[in-house]
Amino acid sequence: VQLQACGGGLVQAGGSLRLSCAASTRTFNTYFMGWFRQAPGKEREFVSAISWSGGSTYYADSEKGRFAVSRDNAKKTVSLQMSSLKPEDTAVYYCAASPSPNNGGYRYWGQGTQVTVSN
Repeated sequence: VQLQACGGGLVQAGGSLRLSCAASTRTFNTYFMGWFRQAPGKEREFVSAISWSGGSTYYADSEKGRFAVSRDNAKKTVSLQMSSLKPEDTAVYYCAASPSPNNGGYRYWGQGTQVTVSN
């Protein structure tokens, strides 16, 4: 599975960005999709995830109410709508795919897209 993330950029605090991730697989709906981020000097951290059908979504506590994850299985894409952005959201954001994240974690990763939030 190849994943291509896009949509990052520079935005002022309080602004919004929408990240998208396109998958190359024919069986996109068999993959749980996640978003992670890594800020300079910090470890990669979980941001959000969405189940195979999109019926269940998950967020890190700091993102609840600000971020919204969605997927379109027909288009083989997953998106992350980010609102009320803060400077501490600055990081490289990665999308990832897994048949089942509880069994073996996320197996496939995209190349990352930079999000920079200025004061």
